[in-house]
Amino acid sequence: MTFPITDNTPITYPGPPPAQADVVVLGGGIIGVMTAWFLAQAGSRVVLCEKGRVAGEQSSRNWGWIRQTGRDPAELPVVIEALQIWESLALQFGDALGFRRSGVMYMAKSEADMAGYAAWLPHATGLGVDSRLISAADVQNRLAGTTPWAGALYTPSDARAEPFAAVPLLARGAVAQGAVIVENCAVRALDIAAGRVTGVITEQGRIACGQVVVAGGAWSSLFLRAHGVAIPQLSVRSSAAATEPMGQGPDVAGVDDEFAFRRRADGGYTLAPGGAHDFFLGPDALRNIAPYWPVFTKDFRSTRLLPKAPAHFPDAWRTPRRWDADRASPFEAARILNPAPNMAYLARVQSAFARAFPSLGRPKLRSAWAGMIDTMPDVVPVVDHAPTIPGLIIATGMSGHGFGIGPAFGRIIADLVLGRPAGHDMTRFRLSRFSDGSPLQPGPSL
Repeated sequence: MTFPITDNTPITYPGPPPAQADVVVLGGGIIGVMTAWFLAQAGSRVVLCEKGRVAGEQSSRNWGWIRQTGRDPAELPVVIEALQIWESLALQFGDALGFRRSGVMYMAKSEADMAGYAAWLPHATGLGVDSRLISAADVQNRLAGTTPWAGALYTPSDARAEPFAAVPLLARGAVAQGAVIVENCAVRALDIAAGRVTGVITEQGRIACGQVVVAGGAWSSLFLRAHGVAIPQLSVRSSAAATEPMGQGPDVAGVDDEFAFRRRADGGYTLAPGGAHDFFLGPDALRNIAPYWPVFTKDFRSTRLLPKAPAHFPDAWRTPRRWDADRASPFEAARILNPAPNMAYLARVQSAFARAFPSLGRPKLRSAWAGMIDTMPDVVPVVDHAPTIPGLIIATGMSGHGFGIGPAFGRIIADLVLGRPAGHDMTRFRLSRFSDGSPLQPGPSL
Protein backbone atom coordinates (compact mmCIF):
# COMPACT_ATOMS: atom_id res chain seq x y z
CA MET A 1 0.00 0.00 0.00
CA THR A 2 1.20 3.51 -0.84
CA PHE A 3 0.57 6.55 1.31
CA PRO A 4 -1.38 8.62 1.77
CA ILE A 5 -4.64 6.97 0.73
CA THR A 6 -6.35 8.77 -2.17
CA ASP A 7 -9.33 8.25 -4.43
CA ASN A 8 -7.02 6.22 -6.68
CA THR A 9 -6.73 3.63 -3.90
CA PRO A 10 -8.82 0.57 -4.83
CA ILE A 11 -12.20 0.23 -3.13
CA THR A 12 -12.18 -2.49 -0.48
CA TYR A 13 -15.83 -2.26 0.60
CA PRO A 14 -18.05 -1.56 -2.45
CA GLY A 15 -21.39 -2.38 -0.83
CA PRO A 16 -24.26 -2.15 -1.43
CA PRO A 17 -25.38 -1.11 2.04
CA PRO A 18 -28.19 -2.96 3.79
CA ALA A 19 -31.64 -1.41 3.90
CA GLN A 20 -31.75 -1.40 7.70
CA ALA A 21 -29.38 -0.95 10.61
CA ASP A 22 -29.44 0.04 14.25
CA VAL A 23 -26.78 2.71 13.77
CA VAL A 24 -25.21 4.41 10.76
CA VAL A 25 -21.77 6.00 11.17
CA LEU A 26 -20.76 8.79 8.77
CA GLY A 27 -17.03 8.81 8.12
CA GLY A 28 -14.35 6.17 7.70
CA GLY A 29 -11.56 7.81 9.68
CA ILE A 30 -10.28 6.30 12.90
CA ILE A 31 -13.11 7.82 14.97
CA GLY A 32 -15.80 6.30 12.76
CA VAL A 33 -13.98 3.00 12.36
CA MET A 34 -13.45 2.49 16.10
CA THR A 35 -17.02 3.56 16.85
CA ALA A 36 -18.22 0.89 14.42
CA TRP A 37 -15.80 -1.60 16.01
CA PHE A 38 -17.20 -1.16 19.51
CA LEU A 39 -20.82 -0.98 18.38
CA ALA A 40 -20.45 -4.22 16.45
CA GLN A 41 -18.67 -5.80 19.41
CA ALA A 42 -21.70 -4.90 21.53
CA GLY A 43 -24.04 -6.64 19.06
CA SER A 44 -25.42 -3.58 17.26
CA ARG A 45 -26.17 -3.71 13.56
CA VAL A 46 -23.87 -0.90 12.44
CA VAL A 47 -23.18 0.42 8.95
CA LEU A 48 -20.27 2.77 8.30
CA CYS A 49 -20.69 4.92 5.19
CA GLU A 50 -17.57 6.54 3.76
CA LYS A 51 -17.90 8.93 0.83
CA GLY A 52 -14.42 8.07 -0.43
CA ARG A 53 -12.01 5.56 1.10
CA VAL A 54 -11.44 4.37 4.64
CA ALA A 55 -8.75 6.63 6.17
CA GLY A 56 -8.57 8.65 2.95
CA GLU A 57 -8.34 12.00 4.68
CA GLN A 58 -6.60 13.00 7.90
CA SER A 59 -6.54 9.49 9.37
CA SER A 60 -3.85 8.46 6.86
CA ARG A 61 -2.15 11.88 6.67
CA ASN A 62 -1.28 12.65 10.30
CA TRP A 63 2.06 12.34 12.07
CA GLY A 64 1.31 8.92 13.56
CA TRP A 65 1.81 10.07 17.15
CA ILE A 66 -0.07 8.50 20.06
CA ARG A 67 0.73 11.03 22.73
CA GLN A 68 -0.22 12.04 26.21
CA THR A 69 2.31 14.89 26.07
CA GLY A 70 0.71 18.34 25.92
CA ARG A 71 -2.87 17.08 25.91
CA ASP A 72 -5.76 19.11 27.18
CA PRO A 73 -6.39 17.99 30.79
CA ALA A 74 -9.84 16.69 29.84
CA GLU A 75 -8.34 14.57 27.07
CA LEU A 76 -5.63 13.03 29.23
CA PRO A 77 -7.78 10.30 30.83
CA VAL A 78 -9.16 9.43 27.39
CA VAL A 79 -5.75 9.11 25.75
CA ILE A 80 -4.50 7.02 28.66
CA GLU A 81 -7.34 4.61 27.89
CA ALA A 82 -6.54 4.86 24.19
CA LEU A 83 -2.96 3.74 24.79
CA GLN A 84 -4.25 0.68 26.62
CA ILE A 85 -6.52 -0.12 23.69
CA TRP A 86 -3.65 0.40 21.24
CA GLU A 87 -1.63 -2.13 23.25
CA SER A 88 -4.39 -4.71 22.91
CA LEU A 89 -4.77 -3.95 19.20
CA ALA A 90 -1.05 -4.48 18.71
CA LEU A 91 -1.38 -7.93 20.29
CA GLN A 92 -4.15 -8.70 17.80
CA PHE A 93 -2.60 -7.26 14.63
CA GLY A 94 1.09 -7.52 15.37
CA ASP A 95 3.75 -5.34 13.79
CA ALA A 96 1.48 -4.34 10.90
CA LEU A 97 0.04 -1.50 13.01
CA GLY A 98 3.50 -0.05 13.49
CA PHE A 99 2.67 0.43 17.17
CA ARG A 100 5.61 1.08 19.46
CA ARG A 101 6.06 2.93 22.75
CA SER A 102 9.11 4.97 21.76
CA GLY A 103 8.29 8.20 23.60
CA VAL A 104 7.48 11.77 22.58
CA MET A 105 9.69 14.77 23.29
CA TYR A 106 8.76 18.46 23.07
CA MET A 107 12.09 20.25 22.73
CA ALA A 108 12.32 23.77 24.16
CA LYS A 109 14.17 26.63 22.51
CA SER A 110 13.89 28.92 25.54
CA GLU A 111 13.31 29.04 29.25
CA ALA A 112 9.85 30.42 28.50
CA ASP A 113 9.09 27.18 26.64
CA MET A 114 10.30 25.20 29.64
CA ALA A 115 8.09 27.25 31.95
CA GLY A 116 5.08 26.43 29.81
CA TYR A 117 5.92 22.75 29.95
CA ALA A 118 6.37 22.94 33.71
CA ALA A 119 2.93 24.55 34.09
CA TRP A 120 1.30 21.69 32.17
CA LEU A 121 3.22 18.89 33.90
CA PRO A 122 1.03 18.54 37.05
CA HIS A 123 -1.93 17.53 34.86
CA ALA A 124 0.04 14.50 33.71
CA THR A 125 1.75 13.52 36.93
CA GLY A 126 -1.55 13.77 38.78
CA LEU A 127 -2.86 10.95 36.59
CA GLY A 128 0.28 8.86 36.87
CA VAL A 129 1.62 9.72 33.42
CA ASP A 130 5.43 9.49 33.28
CA SER A 131 5.97 12.90 31.66
CA ARG A 132 8.94 14.81 33.02
CA LEU A 133 11.17 17.78 32.28
CA ILE A 134 14.69 16.94 31.13
CA SER A 135 17.76 19.15 30.90
CA ALA A 136 19.53 20.47 27.83
CA ALA A 137 22.33 17.96 28.41
CA ASP A 138 19.85 15.10 28.63
CA VAL A 139 18.19 16.18 25.38
CA GLN A 140 21.56 16.19 23.62
CA ASN A 141 22.42 12.77 25.03
CA ARG A 142 19.11 11.29 23.89
CA LEU A 143 18.96 12.90 20.45
CA ALA A 144 22.65 13.38 19.65
CA GLY A 145 21.60 16.60 17.97
CA THR A 146 23.41 19.90 17.53
CA THR A 147 20.52 22.35 18.08
CA PRO A 148 21.03 24.17 21.41
CA TRP A 149 17.74 23.12 22.96
CA ALA A 150 17.13 24.48 26.45
CA GLY A 151 15.56 21.21 27.62
CA ALA A 152 12.42 19.24 26.87
CA LEU A 153 9.15 17.80 28.07
CA TYR A 154 9.53 14.04 27.66
CA THR A 155 7.00 11.22 28.02
CA PRO A 156 8.65 7.79 27.60
CA SER A 157 5.33 5.89 27.52
CA ASP A 158 4.00 7.80 24.51
CA ALA A 159 3.79 5.79 21.31
CA ARG A 160 3.49 5.81 17.55
CA ALA A 161 1.78 3.81 14.83
CA GLU A 162 1.63 3.93 11.03
CA PRO A 163 -1.61 5.73 10.08
CA PHE A 164 -1.99 4.67 6.44
CA ALA A 165 -1.59 1.02 7.46
CA ALA A 166 -3.21 1.01 10.90
CA VAL A 167 -6.65 2.46 10.15
CA PRO A 168 -7.44 0.11 7.22
CA LEU A 169 -6.39 -2.79 9.46
CA LEU A 170 -8.71 -1.55 12.18
CA ALA A 171 -11.50 -1.29 9.59
CA ARG A 172 -10.89 -4.93 8.73
CA GLY A 173 -11.15 -5.72 12.43
CA ALA A 174 -14.46 -3.84 12.69
CA VAL A 175 -15.85 -5.90 9.82
CA ALA A 176 -14.69 -9.06 11.56
CA GLN A 177 -16.69 -7.92 14.60
CA GLY A 178 -19.79 -7.66 12.40
CA ALA A 179 -19.77 -4.06 11.16
CA VAL A 180 -20.69 -3.29 7.55
CA ILE A 181 -18.50 -0.74 5.76
CA VAL A 182 -19.40 0.80 2.41
CA GLU A 183 -16.96 3.06 0.54
CA ASN A 184 -17.91 5.51 -2.20
CA CYS A 185 -21.20 5.85 -0.36
CA ALA A 186 -21.82 9.46 0.63
CA VAL A 187 -24.60 10.13 3.09
CA ARG A 188 -26.48 13.03 1.56
CA ALA A 189 -28.95 13.72 4.36
CA LEU A 190 -30.60 12.50 7.50
CA ASP A 191 -34.11 11.11 7.16
CA ILE A 192 -36.10 12.71 9.95
CA ALA A 193 -39.70 11.97 10.98
CA ALA A 194 -41.53 13.43 13.96
CA GLY A 195 -38.37 15.37 14.79
CA ARG A 196 -36.06 12.39 15.24
CA VAL A 197 -33.70 10.32 13.11
CA THR A 198 -35.35 7.47 11.23
CA GLY A 199 -32.65 6.82 8.67
CA VAL A 200 -30.17 8.29 6.22
CA ILE A 201 -30.32 8.94 2.49
CA THR A 202 -27.13 7.81 0.77
CA GLU A 203 -26.10 7.89 -2.86
CA GLN A 204 -26.71 4.12 -2.84
CA GLY A 205 -30.17 4.36 -1.29
CA ARG A 206 -31.91 4.80 2.05
CA ILE A 207 -30.81 3.02 5.22
CA ALA A 208 -33.41 2.87 7.96
CA CYS A 209 -31.89 3.37 11.42
CA GLY A 210 -32.65 4.88 14.77
CA GLN A 211 -29.30 6.53 15.44
CA VAL A 212 -26.61 8.26 13.38
CA VAL A 213 -23.05 9.20 14.37
CA VAL A 214 -21.50 12.09 12.42
CA ALA A 215 -17.75 11.51 12.43
CA GLY A 216 -17.07 13.25 9.15
CA GLY A 217 -13.95 15.19 10.07
CA ALA A 218 -13.62 18.37 8.03
CA TRP A 219 -17.01 17.70 6.40
CA SER A 220 -19.04 17.45 9.61
CA SER A 221 -20.01 21.12 9.90
CA LEU A 222 -21.27 21.28 6.32
CA PHE A 223 -23.45 18.19 6.84
CA LEU A 224 -24.77 19.29 10.22
CA ARG A 225 -25.56 22.88 9.21
CA ALA A 226 -27.84 21.55 6.48
CA HIS A 227 -29.90 20.07 9.32
CA GLY A 228 -29.91 23.18 11.47
CA VAL A 229 -27.08 22.10 13.78
CA ALA A 230 -24.32 24.73 13.84
CA ILE A 231 -20.84 23.98 15.13
CA PRO A 232 -17.94 26.46 14.78
CA GLN A 233 -15.69 23.98 13.02
CA LEU A 234 -12.97 25.03 10.59
CA SER A 235 -10.09 23.22 8.89
CA VAL A 236 -6.41 23.99 8.42
CA ARG A 237 -4.01 22.50 5.89
CA SER A 238 -1.13 20.59 7.44
CA SER A 239 1.77 19.37 5.28
CA ALA A 240 3.96 16.33 5.94
CA ALA A 241 6.48 14.13 4.16
CA ALA A 242 8.16 10.75 4.38
CA THR A 243 11.90 10.52 3.83
CA GLU A 244 13.90 7.82 2.19
CA PRO A 245 15.54 5.39 4.68
CA MET A 246 18.25 7.14 6.68
CA GLY A 247 21.06 6.16 8.99
CA GLN A 248 20.75 5.53 12.70
CA GLY A 249 19.00 8.52 14.24
CA PRO A 250 16.67 9.35 17.13
CA ASP A 251 13.91 6.81 17.71
CA VAL A 252 11.85 9.08 19.94
CA ALA A 253 9.29 11.31 18.21
CA GLY A 254 10.11 14.97 18.70
CA VAL A 255 9.01 18.49 17.87
CA ASP A 256 10.17 22.05 18.35
CA ASP A 257 9.05 25.32 16.77
CA GLU A 258 10.68 24.43 13.42
CA PHE A 259 10.09 20.77 12.73
CA ALA A 260 8.59 17.49 13.93
CA PHE A 261 9.93 14.01 13.27
CA ARG A 262 8.92 10.41 13.82
CA ARG A 263 10.94 7.32 12.96
CA ARG A 264 9.24 4.92 10.57
CA ALA A 265 9.53 1.15 10.40
CA ASP A 266 11.05 1.46 6.90
CA GLY A 267 14.06 3.34 8.32
CA GLY A 268 12.95 6.77 7.19
CA TYR A 269 11.22 9.58 9.06
CA THR A 270 7.87 11.29 8.85
CA LEU A 271 8.64 15.03 8.92
CA ALA A 272 6.37 18.03 9.32
CA PRO A 273 6.54 21.72 10.25
CA GLY A 274 6.61 22.18 14.00
CA GLY A 275 3.58 24.44 14.03
CA ALA A 276 3.13 26.13 10.65
CA HIS A 277 -0.07 25.54 8.76
CA ASP A 278 -2.26 27.14 6.10
CA PHE A 279 -5.77 28.46 6.58
CA PHE A 280 -8.17 28.91 3.66
CA LEU A 281 -10.65 31.76 3.97
CA GLY A 282 -14.27 30.93 3.19
CA PRO A 283 -17.83 31.68 4.35
CA ASP A 284 -17.54 29.56 7.50
CA ALA A 285 -14.25 31.21 8.39
CA LEU A 286 -15.88 34.64 8.29
CA ARG A 287 -18.96 33.39 10.13
CA ASN A 288 -16.86 31.96 12.95
CA ILE A 289 -14.22 34.67 13.25
CA ALA A 290 -15.35 35.73 16.74
CA PRO A 291 -14.88 32.41 18.57
CA TYR A 292 -11.60 31.75 16.75
CA TRP A 293 -10.07 35.18 17.24
CA PRO A 294 -8.33 34.45 20.59
CA VAL A 295 -6.67 31.33 19.19
CA PHE A 296 -5.82 33.02 15.91
CA THR A 297 -4.11 36.00 17.53
CA LYS A 298 -2.20 33.71 19.89
CA ASP A 299 -0.99 31.55 16.99
CA PHE A 300 -0.85 34.20 14.24
CA ARG A 301 2.83 33.80 13.31
CA SER A 302 2.41 30.10 12.48
CA THR A 303 -0.71 30.58 10.35
CA ARG A 304 -0.63 31.58 6.68
CA LEU A 305 -3.93 32.94 5.38
CA LEU A 306 -4.96 31.96 1.86
CA PRO A 307 -7.74 33.82 0.03
CA LYS A 308 -9.87 30.85 -0.96
CA ALA A 309 -10.12 27.11 -0.56
CA PRO A 310 -9.71 24.82 -3.56
CA ALA A 311 -12.87 23.99 -5.48
CA HIS A 312 -15.29 21.58 -3.74
CA PHE A 313 -13.60 21.86 -0.33
CA PRO A 314 -16.06 22.12 2.60
CA ASP A 315 -15.54 25.88 3.06
CA ALA A 316 -14.96 26.79 -0.57
CA TRP A 317 -16.92 29.83 -1.69
CA ARG A 318 -18.89 27.88 -4.28
CA THR A 319 -19.53 24.74 -2.26
CA PRO A 320 -23.33 24.43 -1.91
CA ARG A 321 -24.68 24.82 1.63
CA ARG A 322 -28.03 23.26 0.65
CA TRP A 323 -28.78 20.39 -1.72
CA ASP A 324 -31.51 17.91 -2.55
CA ALA A 325 -31.10 14.40 -1.15
CA ASP A 326 -32.09 12.84 -4.46
CA ARG A 327 -29.23 14.53 -6.32
CA ALA A 328 -25.44 14.46 -6.06
CA SER A 329 -24.20 16.28 -2.98
CA PRO A 330 -20.98 18.19 -2.19
CA PHE A 331 -19.67 15.02 -0.57
CA GLU A 332 -19.62 13.27 -3.92
CA ALA A 333 -17.91 16.21 -5.63
CA ALA A 334 -14.81 15.73 -3.43
CA ARG A 335 -14.48 12.09 -2.43
CA ILE A 336 -11.19 12.72 -0.62
CA LEU A 337 -9.61 16.01 0.41
CA ASN A 338 -6.17 15.80 -1.15
CA PRO A 339 -4.66 19.30 -0.95
CA ALA A 340 -1.23 19.97 -2.37
CA PRO A 341 1.45 20.13 0.34
CA ASN A 342 3.26 23.36 1.13
CA MET A 343 6.67 22.45 -0.25
CA ALA A 344 8.25 25.68 1.04
CA TYR A 345 7.38 24.61 4.57
CA LEU A 346 8.76 21.13 3.95
CA ALA A 347 12.00 22.51 2.50
CA ARG A 348 12.52 24.45 5.72
CA VAL A 349 11.80 21.27 7.67
CA GLN A 350 14.47 19.40 5.69
CA SER A 351 16.96 22.15 6.49
CA ALA A 352 16.07 22.20 10.19
CA PHE A 353 16.41 18.42 10.41
CA ALA A 354 19.80 18.55 8.68
CA ARG A 355 21.04 21.25 11.06
CA ALA A 356 19.85 19.30 14.08
CA PHE A 357 21.26 15.95 12.91
CA PRO A 358 24.17 16.69 10.54
CA SER A 359 25.44 13.11 10.70
CA LEU A 360 22.26 12.00 8.91
CA GLY A 361 22.54 14.61 6.16
CA ARG A 362 19.74 16.46 4.45
CA PRO A 363 16.77 14.08 4.22
CA LYS A 364 15.56 13.08 0.76
CA LEU A 365 11.80 13.04 0.50
CA ARG A 366 10.14 9.87 -0.70
CA SER A 367 6.70 11.48 -0.80
CA ALA A 368 4.92 14.58 0.44
CA TRP A 369 1.27 15.24 1.15
CA ALA A 370 -1.15 17.46 3.04
CA GLY A 371 -4.37 16.96 4.93
CA MET A 372 -7.16 19.10 6.33
CA ILE A 373 -7.26 19.06 10.13
CA ASP A 374 -10.73 19.72 11.50
CA THR A 375 -10.47 21.99 14.51
CA MET A 376 -12.58 23.82 17.07
CA PRO A 377 -12.04 27.23 18.70
CA ASP A 378 -10.87 25.67 21.97
CA VAL A 379 -8.88 22.91 20.23
CA VAL A 380 -10.88 20.04 21.74
CA PRO A 381 -13.56 17.97 19.99
CA VAL A 382 -17.32 17.85 20.19
CA VAL A 383 -18.51 14.42 21.36
CA ASP A 384 -22.15 14.72 22.33
CA HIS A 385 -25.78 14.09 21.48
CA ALA A 386 -27.37 16.75 19.27
CA PRO A 387 -30.07 18.18 21.55
CA THR A 388 -32.40 19.27 18.75
CA ILE A 389 -32.44 15.97 16.81
CA PRO A 390 -32.93 12.83 18.91
CA GLY A 391 -30.89 9.95 17.55
CA LEU A 392 -28.04 12.16 16.26
CA ILE A 393 -24.59 11.95 17.88
CA ILE A 394 -21.76 14.32 16.93
CA ALA A 395 -18.12 13.21 17.09
CA THR A 396 -15.90 15.68 15.29
CA GLY A 397 -13.39 18.52 15.64
CA MET A 398 -10.58 16.27 16.84
CA SER A 399 -8.16 19.16 16.21
CA GLY A 400 -5.27 17.00 15.07
CA HIS A 401 -5.57 14.66 18.08
CA GLY A 402 -7.83 12.01 16.56
CA PHE A 403 -5.39 9.30 15.47
CA GLY A 404 -3.86 8.66 18.88
CA ILE A 405 -7.01 9.12 20.93
CA GLY A 406 -9.34 7.49 18.39
CA PRO A 407 -9.71 4.01 19.90
CA ALA A 408 -10.89 5.41 23.25
CA PHE A 409 -13.26 7.94 21.70
CA GLY A 410 -14.65 5.13 19.56
CA ARG A 411 -15.47 3.21 22.73
CA ILE A 412 -16.97 6.32 24.35
CA ILE A 413 -19.12 7.18 21.32
CA ALA A 414 -20.39 3.61 21.10
CA ASP A 415 -21.43 3.80 24.74
CA LEU A 416 -23.19 7.14 24.14
CA VAL A 417 -25.14 5.46 21.35
CA LEU A 418 -26.00 2.52 23.59
CA GLY A 419 -27.03 4.69 26.52
CA ARG A 420 -24.19 3.49 28.71
CA PRO A 421 -21.88 5.62 30.91
CA ALA A 422 -19.01 7.23 29.01
CA GLY A 423 -16.54 6.36 31.76
CA HIS A 424 -15.00 9.86 31.63
CA ASP A 425 -16.11 13.39 32.39
CA MET A 426 -17.47 14.59 29.05
CA THR A 427 -18.30 18.15 30.12
CA ARG A 428 -15.39 19.63 28.18
CA PHE A 429 -16.63 18.02 24.95
CA ARG A 430 -20.28 19.09 25.15
CA LEU A 431 -21.87 20.86 22.17
CA SER A 432 -23.60 23.45 24.35
CA ARG A 433 -20.32 25.11 25.35
CA PHE A 434 -20.64 27.22 22.19
CA SER A 435 -24.09 28.53 23.09
CA ASP A 436 -24.50 28.47 26.88
CA GLY A 437 -22.40 31.55 27.58
CA SER A 438 -19.43 29.61 28.89
CA PRO A 439 -16.06 31.26 28.17
CA LEU A 440 -14.09 29.18 25.70
CA GLN A 441 -10.86 27.90 27.20
CA PRO A 442 -8.33 26.92 24.49
CA GLY A 443 -6.33 23.82 25.24
CA PRO A 444 -2.59 23.85 25.87
CA SER A 445 -0.53 25.47 23.10
CA LEU A 446 2.60 23.47 23.82
